[in-house]
Amino acid sequence: MRRTGKMFALLALLLIVTLVAAGCAGDERPAPEQVEVTREVVQEVTVPVEVTRVVEVTAEAGPAAEPEEPAEKPAQPAIEVPFLDAWSGSGHNDTEAEAFNHWNEDDPQEVSASCAKCHSTPGYQDAIGADGSEAGVVDKPAPIGTTVQCVACHNDVTLTMDSVVMPSGIELTGLGDEARCMQCHQGRQSTVSVDEAVADLDPDTVNEELGFLNIHYFAAAATKYGTFAKGGYEYDAKSYDGNFAHVEEFDACIECHNSHTLELQLDGCTECHADLASKEDLLNVRMPGSMVDYDSDGDVEEGIYYETEGLREKLYQAIQTYASEVSGPPIVYDAHSYPYFFIDTNENGESDEDEAQYGNKYNAWTPRLLKAAYNYQVSVKDPGEFAHGGKYIIQLIYDSTEDLNAALSEPVDLAGTHRIDAGHFAGSEEAFRHWDEDGEVSSSCSRCHSAKGLPLYLAEGVSIPQPIANGFRCRTCHDSLAEFTRYTVDEVEFPSGAVASFGEGSDSNLCAACHQGRESADDVNALTEGIDADTVSDELRFLNIHYFAAAATRFGGEARGGYQYEGKDYVGQFAHVPNFSECKQCHEPHGLTVQVQACTGCHPSVENSEEGLQAIRMTDTDFDGDGDTDEGIAAEVDTLRAALYAAIQAYAGEVVESPVVYDAHSYPYYFNDTNANGEPDEGEASYGNRYATWTPRLLRAAYNYQYATKDPGGFAHNGKYVIQLLYDSLADMATVVDVETAGMVRP
Repeated sequence: MRRTGKMFALLALLLIVTLVAAGCAGDERPAPEQVEVTREVVQEVTVPVEVTRVVEVTAEAGPAAEPEEPAEKPAQPAIEVPFLDAWSGSGHNDTEAEAFNHWNEDDPQEVSASCAKCHSTPGYQDAIGADGSEAGVVDKPAPIGTTVQCVACHNDVTLTMDSVVMPSGIELTGLGDEARCMQCHQGRQSTVSVDEAVADLDPDTVNEELGFLNIHYFAAAATKYGTFAKGGYEYDAKSYDGNFAHVEEFDACIECHNSHTLELQLDGCTECHADLASKEDLLNVRMPGSMVDYDSDGDVEEGIYYETEGLREKLYQAIQTYASEVSGPPIVYDAHSYPYFFIDTNENGESDEDEAQYGNKYNAWTPRLLKAAYNYQVSVKDPGEFAHGGKYIIQLIYDSTEDLNAALSEPVDLAGTHRIDAGHFAGSEEAFRHWDEDGEVSSSCSRCHSAKGLPLYLAEGVSIPQPIANGFRCRTCHDSLAEFTRYTVDEVEFPSGAVASFGEGSDSNLCAACHQGRESADDVNALTEGIDADTVSDELRFLNIHYFAAAATRFGGEARGGYQYEGKDYVGQFAHVPNFSECKQCHEPHGLTVQVQACTGCHPSVENSEEGLQAIRMTDTDFDGDGDTDEGIAAEVDTLRAALYAAIQAYAGEVVESPVVYDAHSYPYYFNDTNANGEPDEGEASYGNRYATWTPRLLRAAYNYQYATKDPGGFAHNGKYVIQLLYDSLADMATVVDVETAGMVRP
């Protein structure tokens, strides 16, 4: 009854409003309009009720019109999630995979905090701080039932993510979108954690506290970034390749892999790898930067995948031999059963079904065995290692085998195997690793010790700091990766300012842009100008020609690479026979080895070996005065060089009264001979002990000695020029110290 009374009250109120509106309208009759009238009646109502009616207002009062049905709202368009279908069928959304179901039977049912980052979406968001928690740690377990969903990789945090902290604690910075991938594809262990596990333990003593350390699956980022990430176990006193920088368009995870399907995008590969039709063909890829036979099977055309396979077989042999000889229990490996290494109970060398069980896990670890087994696992668990960073993996396998061999009664045969490539591609060597701690290659070195420095210099004539390189890349020398043509260089300016050329557009000019040295006779003269020849001056320092200044040697007196004494004439360019007068006619341009088989036509004594080249002699003159005119020119140079070193030491001791020693492998090469024994002893060949009591005469001789030493092919590049430099240095020294030059002949 109360509700009915309220309704009548409301209708009455509406009627009054209608009449007032009609009275105010006068004689004008506007078109009917709809007015929404709402009143809330609260009298005697426990719960307020909102009543709404639509009334058509006209000039004539009458019964209220029936309310119109509200118009239907237009249908909202369906929301389309980009790349949903591509992602749905990928490994990141494989709802049946162990990677997302391993914890289903746990109590409680949750993904543990140690695994949640990469095996659940909430865990990944937790790890990067996308859920509002602290970034860099996983605070709690994650619920089961998720995969790697869209919001894992697409959120406010990942939009600006450009760095990743690897398990070693090293932070890789300056990344792009691949940082999202690298959060998980980095492994879970490193050199650091292995070293921590074996610290202060005897290398060959079994320790029951040691257990296998597992890199985990698909640690592609650790492989790609090599020593910058230290994902493999890196042995002391060894150097390793850094980031494997592929061509620029295919140098990050999502440039080679579709970011949603995860499949390889092979379309762009065929420009360089013409025979590539399927991902299986990737196993056969091998580029000219890899010209050595790593696994010593005699095949230098097989893909890098097969080279790592061959070396891995040697490592597994060494692991099994070591386990039996040193640890005690024999060992087997099973890639599909955790924790992967098991006791070989029947000693058949195979992983049998009843052996690959957790209860039978291998338990006789020594530090040496653990390191090697860890690297074996690193090489197995990244199935794309041959493409991500094959040379880093090769180095890890080689070093592990070599280390195990030190404890074996019969070492695994490593004869003929190789750890590194030829110089231009030896990314683990000092020529490319020297600047690792600096973060970039300085402008004074980048032309010849980075991947991008030479092209910039050729184009602009300047050098600037460059990213640290892992050796030369194809584009360092090639201006087209489709045709593999090389940059055109018509002439080269040497450090002396002299300009020379092997011929317009000659490829040798490209080589000479780097193989020219860094100092010259002009630099030595400028430094010593105005200083008495035998007076020590603190304004003097050693000037270093640098390594492999072969072009300076070839052009001899024209380039003025060596120190040329005043009043002396020096031979110019050594023009060999027409078909062997340019760099790549004698050297394989990628392997850099001398193509000795082509030399035998004129030099039968070569006998297809580089050692045979040193026996070459085309003159009867006895330059070094030792009476031997059958020895090669290389031997003549060596005798003169040894005589000059003796003269340098005599001068330093007698005239300067500060003994000196030389070490070809330690910068800056000349050091104080603190115990005056004539040898570079341990502790002497260090920068802090560098020789600093230079006179102009001593500096000139020391410069030429270094020149003759640092071009090991000087006898072939221009032997007469090198002999002239050594002879003149000896003659100059002989004016103040006793030097035996009798019988020596200057060309």
